This record gives sequence, C-alpha cells and structure tokens, in this order.
Amino acid sequence: MSEMNHPVLGKKTIIKSTIIALIIGITLLIIAVLPAEYGMDPTGAGKLFGFSRLYVPEESAVNTMAPGPVGQQSFPPIKLEKAGSGPDVNRPVEADNPAPEEQLTEREDSIQVTVPAGKGIEYKINMLKHGKMKYEWVTNNGTVYFDFHGEVKQAQEAKAVYFESYTIAYSNNMVGTFLSPYEGKHGWFFRNNGNTDVIVNLRLKGQYTL
Repeated sequence: MSEMNHPVLGKKTIIKSTIIALIIGITLLIIAVLPAEYGMDPTGAGKLFGFSRLYVPEESAVNTMAPGPVGQQSFPPIKLEKAGSGPDVNRPVEADNPAPEEQLTEREDSIQVTVPAGKGIEYKINMLKHGKMKYEWVTNNGTVYFDFHGEVKQAQEAKAVYFESYTIAYSNNMVGTFLSPYEGKHGWFFRNNGNTDVIVNLRLKGQYTL
C-alpha cells in the first residue's frame, strides 16, 4: 500500500495565515461587534453597513420587555376604607334571612359592557342567597378600576344603600367563582380613567337573572 503524503505548511505560511485571521477578527470587532453590541462605532463603518441599528440600550431593552398595560402603569393604592358602604350605613336585617330551598335556574350569558372614557358604569345581576356563579371578564384594551360588590334586597327602599365589596382592584382580566352571601343585586362597578372607551367582555354561568 502506498504511503500518503500530507502537505506540510511552512513557518512563513502559518505566520501569514495567523496575521490575516487577526486582521479579519479585529476588522469584524470594529465594524460589527462594537457597534451592534456596545453602541461604539469609532470608524463609522458600523453605521454604513447597518450594524449600529442592532444596538439596543439597556434601558430601552428593559422597557421593551415590560408587560402590557398593567406593567407599564402605576396605580394609586386602594385603601381598606374603600371597601363597602360607610360605617354610618347599617346592615339590613334582610341580609340574615335564610337561604331559599330552591335556587334560580342555571344559565349562561355573554355580555359586552362599554365603559366610557373618564367615566364609570355598573353592571349587576340578581341572585338569591347562597346562589352560585362562575364569572370571567376581560377588556379589549387598557386597564379599569373595578369594585365587585353586592347590595342587599330590602323590603323597603333605604335612603343610604348598604353594600359589601368582594374585590376592589385595577385589572384588565379577572376570573372567579362566587357564592352570594344574601339575596340582592351583585356585580361590578367599572371605572375607566383612560382617554378612550374600554369594552369589558363578560361571561357568566350560574344561578342568577339579568
């Protein structure tokens, strides 16, 4: 079998190849890497070849990665005193009435509630004591302030309405289950602090009437 002869590079060839590789590496560093990664373009070649456009400052990158409207906005804290009616409004005796033996027929609905810019609106349903419901709502854009609460059905109309708040927050989406603590109207007050109308898409399933 014949012996294979491998070419042997001379010392000068190796040095020449190394120098060429170094020159190419330094050129790429100056033209591409520095402008794209660090925003440094000492020769202007990065801008010429478009590498400078790849550079994103650290602060901008953080803002780009931030979540949607909730993450980009800050809202005032909601205090305990906002929950429910004031201390001067007495709890109606009807709130302690026993639950009925039979609940309302279960149903399912999808509703759109338009919350005008800079205004608030309420949407409520009627439920008996210990009626059950599942709910889901999501806005088409933006975040709204909401107060999920309920009013007691009273035999006589009262001057000051008693209500209990179940959840108060700022959000663009909410899902949950609900057990009515008393017979009456239960639902949401939505307030839109933005400059454009917000549509709340609401889904309900449970023992209630509209």
